[in-house]
Amino acid sequence: MMRVAGIEAMNVFAGTAFLNVEKLATHRNLDTSRFNNLLMKEKTVALPYEDPVTFGVNAAKPLIDALSPEEKDRIELVISCTESSFDFGKSMSTYFHEILNLNRNCRLFELKNACYSGVAGYQMALNFILSQASPGAKALVIATDVSRFMIEEGGDALTMEWSFAEPSGGAGAVAMLVSETPYVFQSDIGANGYYGFQVMDTCRPTTDGEAGDSDLSLLSYLDCCENAYFEYQKRVPEANYASTFRYLAFHTPFGGMVKGAHRNLMRKAVKAKTKDIEADFDDRVVPGLVYCQRIGNIMGATAMMSLVSTIENGNFDAPQRVGCFSYGSGCCSEFFSGVVSSESQQILKRHNIREQLDKRYELQMDEYENLLVGSNAVRFGTRNVTLNTDFVPQARKALGRETLFLKEIKEFKRIYEWVS
Repeated sequence: MMRVAGIEAMNVFAGTAFLNVEKLATHRNLDTSRFNNLLMKEKTVALPYEDPVTFGVNAAKPLIDALSPEEKDRIELVISCTESSFDFGKSMSTYFHEILNLNRNCRLFELKNACYSGVAGYQMALNFILSQASPGAKALVIATDVSRFMIEEGGDALTMEWSFAEPSGGAGAVAMLVSETPYVFQSDIGANGYYGFQVMDTCRPTTDGEAGDSDLSLLSYLDCCENAYFEYQKRVPEANYASTFRYLAFHTPFGGMVKGAHRNLMRKAVKAKTKDIEADFDDRVVPGLVYCQRIGNIMGATAMMSLVSTIENGNFDAPQRVGCFSYGSGCCSEFFSGVVSSESQQILKRHNIREQLDKRYELQMDEYENLLVGSNAVRFGTRNVTLNTDFVPQARKALGRETLFLKEIKEFKRIYEWVS
């Protein structure tokens, strides 16, 4: 009997405040002709009282609230997937577990592998379900990341490279309930191509500092996308890049990188002509970029954010196969696929994701600059702090729903509060 598993339910949380990146580019005096190649519109900005836990819980809570007590008790695995953790030992999944009031007979741990972590967590949860080690169990996977750009006191002024990374760095979370009832995304079991090697394209050698080579990162992404897909094709010989997948969801550092990777595969895998590639990109790839263009790169959560965007913005009158590509610097990548139906779209639309994006508070440039100066209040290793809730208070109630925020850190313990 063929085993069935995948995503039963999923939801997104993309913060309470955003920045218009075109205004940011003008403010930074960037070359806007070059900037347009990024294909970015907005980015979520994490406020001082928001952290990876608040993002993750706010994404997961509607999924948990929709479960019966019996279903909720079957969550036996909680994985946090992030590169924004604030402790070298303690997993953020312990905070998710406590705040969401889950059963204590549960595995709790954290995964890190740059932007690949969300898909790594999903595949691990999927294999737990497929193993039938605990028939009927569910897994909660929360990919959550926050880009905080800090102005170091006494440091140099912003560099151009930083200024071009700044518009694409976002914040947010995707929560997934993985089970034997894949109402939202039914994974094609065994249809996976993975590819990885050691490369210093980007890394975080200090707790709050990122180092990288953007050209090397682009080349590594292209290399991995091509080789992960060809490995997938070895395992699924009948797969055709142009015709097997109705839609394609990519990890999206910025839209321009996805466009390059898609163009490369269309040329190498199916020998497509340039004009056909452009039309194909608009048809099969752009639906997955819609939300990513409004949130920015949220590292471990971005590939799954693109999947959410694809399901919401594609046409699924009949069930369709979606191909997904995840890339994490350093590096590891994977191409996998699954089937999405009209039911999948209906289930996702209950969460009003687009409406939540529309409701976010738009930060003005002076508010954003003040935020950069003050954003080290909750940096890694903060022992004691009470957060300033007067900073952009409009954002705290912008979404019109109960939202979790960080209230204080007391002897390293993070204390949260619900605000409605």
